[in-house]
Amino acid sequence: MWAKMATCIRKVASEVFVVTKESGGELNDTWWWTKDVQKKIKKKKECYRSLFHEKSAVNIERYKVAKKTAKRVVSEAKGRAYDDLYQRLSTKEWEKDVYKIARIQERKMRDLNQVKCIKDEMDQLMVKGQDIKQRWQRYFDNLFNGENETMDTQLDDSFDDLNRCFVRWIQESEVK
Repeated sequence: MWAKMATCIRKVASEVFVVTKESGGELNDTWWWTKDVQKKIKKKKECYRSLFHEKSAVNIERYKVAKKTAKRVVSEAKGRAYDDLYQRLSTKEWEKDVYKIARIQERKMRDLNQVKCIKDEMDQLMVKGQDIKQRWQRYFDNLFNGENETMDTQLDDSFDDLNRCFVRWIQESEVK
């Protein structure tokens, strides 16, 4: 019973939600990206995909060139953006920019995939992945395989008890 339920939940969850990798590294800042940077990064990714599918000398060379170009464009764009930021620090406009950057950073740090804690039956906080999986397994096992008090009660079918006599429509004049 548990295995069927677990596979069903995993299947539906993978259809509804996006599966992502756990990111342990630092998050990339993209507030300074321009259209040119995005194009070069996209080109580099396309070259990497073609290299991944077919490792030929042509694809290797294309990827190296695209990687070098993207690195240069990113470096230049970052430098220009930080120069502009430093120049604006001496003006009143810098306050808006600082808060804007802080909001972006805060949104990035709020990753729901990284929430990895749950309470057990005795309200003890569990943070280890294996403990969390075992807790969910026990929860669903208890829910579907007994020990669930709500499942023991019989649902009565009160459809037969309904009064099925004719009811006339209420006229608008009766309401006024």
